[in-house]
Amino acid sequence: MKRKLLLICFWCITVVTAKAQNEALGQLKSYTPTAENMASRKDFEDMKFGMFIHWGIYSELGAGEWVMHERRIPYHSYKRLASFFRPEDFDAKAWVALAKAAGMKYITITSRHHDGFSMFKTQASSYNIVDATPYHKDPLMELAKECEKEGIELHFYYSLLDWGRPDYAFGHTIVNGAPENADWDSYIKFMKTQLTELITNYPGVKGIWFDGEWERRTVNWHFDEIYPLIHKLNSAVLIGNNHHLTPLVGEDFQMFEKDLPGGNTTGFSAESKISALPLESCETINNSWGFNITDHSYKSVKQIINYLVNDAGRNANFLLNIGPMPNGKIQPEFVDTLTKVGAWMKKNGESIYGTRGNVIAPQQWGVVTSKDNALYAHILSSPGQDYIFIPTLKQKIVMVSVLNGSTNLKFRQQPEGVFVYLKGIEPDTYDTIVKLTTN
Repeated sequence: MKRKLLLICFWCITVVTAKAQNEALGQLKSYTPTAENMASRKDFEDMKFGMFIHWGIYSELGAGEWVMHERRIPYHSYKRLASFFRPEDFDAKAWVALAKAAGMKYITITSRHHDGFSMFKTQASSYNIVDATPYHKDPLMELAKECEKEGIELHFYYSLLDWGRPDYAFGHTIVNGAPENADWDSYIKFMKTQLTELITNYPGVKGIWFDGEWERRTVNWHFDEIYPLIHKLNSAVLIGNNHHLTPLVGEDFQMFEKDLPGGNTTGFSAESKISALPLESCETINNSWGFNITDHSYKSVKQIINYLVNDAGRNANFLLNIGPMPNGKIQPEFVDTLTKVGAWMKKNGESIYGTRGNVIAPQQWGVVTSKDNALYAHILSSPGQDYIFIPTLKQKIVMVSVLNGSTNLKFRQQPEGVFVYLKGIEPDTYDTIVKLTTN
C-alpha cells in the first residue's frame, strides 16, 4: 500500500510539474491555420531542399557561432567585434545564385543569434550591423530583395536566447516564469518589435525559425502572444521552433537538428515525437554552423545527396547549412560541392521535388518517394541480391524503369508487395533511382 501511495504521489508530482512547465511556456490553447498558411505548408513540403546560413560578427573569430560562450569572452569585450566588421565582399546575388545552382528552393538565415547581434537594421537596439559596424548596410534587405527577384523563399532564424542583454539575464535563476532581478517583460517587448520588423519590412518572408528555448524550460516565453502576433502580421508565415520537443500549438512545421525525423543520434530529439506538420532536418556542410577556419571535415557530394534523399523518403525537407566567411564570401570548397549536388538535382529532381515520403517505411537498401502516378525507389546501398522488395505496395504497377534511362525492368507484384529485378543495370554512384508507374 505504501509503495502504491508513493507511486500515486510521484505520478501527481510529474503531472503537476509537466502542467506547470507547459503553462510557464505561455502556450497557446488553440490555433486554426488560415488557408494562406496551409498553402505555405504545401509549398514548403514541395521544396525539399534549402540553404541554412549562419553568419554574424562571430564569423570574424573563425571558431563557430558559439565562440563567445565557449571561450567565455566577456560581453563588453565581444561587442568590439562589431566595430571592425566590414563584409565588403558580401554579394546577395552570388548567394542566391549558388542556392539556385545547388537546387535549393529556400534560404533560412540568422537574423540574430545567441550573441544578441542583429544582422539587420532594427529600431529596437543599436547593436546591429547598420548602426554598430563600419559596413553600415543591411545585408538581409539585399538578400530579401534578391530572393524575391529569383523566386527563392526566405526564412529568418531568430534566437530566443541572448547571452548579453540585461533584460534576458543569462545565467539568472528562473522564478515564477521569469529570470530574477531582470525586466523580462522588456525582453519580450524587444523580441516582438524585432519580429514585427522582420515580417513587415523585408519582402517575401515566409518563415520564422526560432532557437534557444531549450536554455530555459520553465520561463514564460509568451508564445501565446508571439505566435499570434506573427500570424496576424502575415498568416502565410510558417513558425518553427527548435525546442527539441513535440510541436507546440501555433507552430506550423517541425524541425530536427542534425538528425533525420525519428532519429536521435545527437541526443537532441529524445523528447520529440514526429508530428503531422511539415518536417525539416538541418545539418552542417562540415561540423560547424558558423565559419570555422580549422574545420575541414567537409561532407562529400554523396553524403549530402544521401541525407537529402533519406529526408525526402521520410517526408521531410533538408536544410543544409553553410557558414560564410567574415568578408561575406562562401568558401570555395562549399561552392564546389553544392554545384555538384545541383547538377545531380537537375537530373534527378523529378524524384525529389513535390514528392511525399513515408508511403513505404525506409528499407535496408533505401527509401521511396511518391508523386502523382509514380513511385521512386531510391537505392542508396546494395540490396545484397539482384532485386529489391517493396513491401505493402497496394497500387497496381504497370511499368518499372530506371529514371533517366530507357531500360524497363522486370517486376512481380504480389499481395505482400513488389519485387523489382535489377539484373543488368549499372548502379549509380550516388543513388540508383527506379521509377514505378502506377495505374
